[in-house]
Amino acid sequence: MQQVLQATIPNDPSPLMDITQRPETVFVRGQGSWLFDSNGKKYLDFVQGWAVNCLGHSPEPLVSAITAQAGQLINCSPAYFNQPMLDLAAALTADAGLEQVFFANSGAEANEGAIKLARKWGQLHRDGAYEIITTEHAFHGRTLATMAASGKEGWDKLYPPNLPGFPKVPFGDLDAMAAAVTENTVAIMVEPIQGEAGVVNTVDDYMLGLRALTEKHGILLILDEIQTGMGRTGKMFACQHTGITPDIMTLGKGIGGGVPLAALLAKETVCCFAHGDQGGTFNGNPLMMAAGLAVWRELSKPGFLDAAIAAGAYLSQGLQTLSAKHGLGAVRGRGLLLALDLRAPTGGTIAAAALEEGLLLNAPRPDSLRFMPALNVSHGEIDHMLEILDTAIAK
Repeated sequence: MQQVLQATIPNDPSPLMDITQRPETVFVRGQGSWLFDSNGKKYLDFVQGWAVNCLGHSPEPLVSAITAQAGQLINCSPAYFNQPMLDLAAALTADAGLEQVFFANSGAEANEGAIKLARKWGQLHRDGAYEIITTEHAFHGRTLATMAASGKEGWDKLYPPNLPGFPKVPFGDLDAMAAAVTENTVAIMVEPIQGEAGVVNTVDDYMLGLRALTEKHGILLILDEIQTGMGRTGKMFACQHTGITPDIMTLGKGIGGGVPLAALLAKETVCCFAHGDQGGTFNGNPLMMAAGLAVWRELSKPGFLDAAIAAGAYLSQGLQTLSAKHGLGAVRGRGLLLALDLRAPTGGTIAAAALEEGLLLNAPRPDSLRFMPALNVSHGEIDHMLEILDTAIAK
């Protein structure tokens, strides 16, 4: 029998590349809003894989779907149809009001595909236009193209030479966006809410204005709904709060409920990939498609999103009360994608103190805490989170 090597964490150096600071905790099990470590300690999880586990940890519908599909067909190559692929494609396009979809493995891959599709469309329909206007502090992924599209400070110096073609304007500034459009512009690409920037949202008029601006100039509107899609803001897609339909939309994170799945959706008139232009070894495999279908069916059940909206309002009110008690700032966001302005660079310290008390929180910026619980989080779990957070802030 082959010997299994086990790295002792944290005493021995880990064989994992050191790409982020990780606490010493090793998680071994999860259920709903709770995680359990190797010592049996349990933690209330308000990160959920960065808004990935929209139904919580190991939800029964997802586990059952994956188990059943694994016993039938795991992968038959994206060169062939499979039934879960067809079913999920039909469900998502119908909900989004878009006609075609390309399945991917990550949000970055979906956004990379959106950039490629827009540039190909620009070659064919806009005299070779290739520039995509994005926004300052945006986050679109970690590939070379999506990093270039992002407005994260310092990223333009990491891996030069940078991919050109992504002029940036302040988020929420319609006048600046309009002024940036030139004959080289093929698209505007934005997040409805900037998650990694600290959950920065704008008024609905901004999204309506972007749609009007792109239609006026005959260019594409690309909405990065990697974090805001799949019920996170109370609608299946955040753009539905305003009733607009983008030309291209990307989904990720919550679409798979915890498994690697993403999607690039587009209007049929925009879909211009020739055979061989786009692809991927694992894209659209039956196992991930079954997971995506299970998630979509749960989110689509009558009353599910209404309950998520109610939970978001309850969480927002609780955070506002806590903010007033401790002299903190505003609560930002929508639905169950919220942030608390700390008015000081204490986010990391508070998150570390919360971890000691059994609560997982994320500080996307030094002065903010982000809250991304499961969409089916209970009011009791929200109360428990607020109690722990109160203690952590007091410390």
